[in-house]
Amino acid sequence: MNVIVVGAGHMGRGLAERLCRQGHEVTVIDRDPEELEALGEDFAGRRVTGVGFDRDVLADAGIDRASAVIACTSSDEANIVIARVARDTYRVPRVIARLYDISKAEAYRRLGIQTISTTDWGIRHACELLTYQEMDTVLEVGSGDVQLVRSDVPALLEGRPVREVTAIGEVEVVAVSRNNETFIPTLGTVLEHGDVIYAAVASSASAKFRYMIGKSE
Repeated sequence: MNVIVVGAGHMGRGLAERLCRQGHEVTVIDRDPEELEALGEDFAGRRVTGVGFDRDVLADAGIDRASAVIACTSSDEANIVIARVARDTYRVPRVIARLYDISKAEAYRRLGIQTISTTDWGIRHACELLTYQEMDTVLEVGSGDVQLVRSDVPALLEGRPVREVTAIGEVEVVAVSRNNETFIPTLGTVLEHGDVIYAAVASSASAKFRYMIGKSE
């Protein structure tokens, strides 16, 4: 995966270094050369000096072939500009913005931009957001008879209750991630755009679960 990280502060450096260790191709953009230098000699990615929403800078960073852009400067306003340019102009598949002001999370979500918090958890969460597909298996329990499966909520389930993704003894939604928070839902919890669900699925019911979320082949 080709990832551009904009902002080489504590979070940006942590993300870049972690993604490099995971084998991804990483480019870090920052207007301050000293911040880029702080990545250290062991950093295997590229460093680009400049403003993260400048098109020449983005072109130099290779945004035309980027799989993801993470905007994690110290400014919410700059992060939203970077995220929107990446998403709307360059059609980058995955765009994530660091968020200081939690009250802005809903506005970001409506723009189709995922957000992360300012804590170390945010680094782990950003890596998680980047490295899973629309549906994947997080964990196999025991001999593999039960799997914990993570999936984006498709459009057909937005506004629908969790009970519509439930089959007693076969499929049960055990957690929902929404706006940087994860909670245990009830059967009546209404799913929203941008939600990610975690479901315990019996291996014998994998096809049923895929059908429920509209991902059957």
